[in-house]
Amino acid sequence: MKAYEFQTKVTSDGKIEVPDAFLEEFLRMQGVRVIVLINKPTDAHYDYEEQAWTRLTTEQFLAGYSDADTIYDKPD
Repeated sequence: MKAYEFQTKVTSDGKIEVPDAFLEEFLRMQGVRVIVLINKPTDAHYDYEEQAWTRLTTEQFLAGYSDADTIYDKPD
């Protein structure tokens, strides 16, 4: 399996534009596997939500930690 990476946009009709440099080879393939990565939004609401989820995850993880677990914190 080969991997190709390129920046592109989604058209107004919902299609992903494939650069001409890759198009010819893609058309010869019987099938392709597509993984879509999107840029992280930069608005303040998103940052607040991400921080809230991180805080909640940390709190829930530490809630399951007991004093008996400190045995693993000590060096041998």
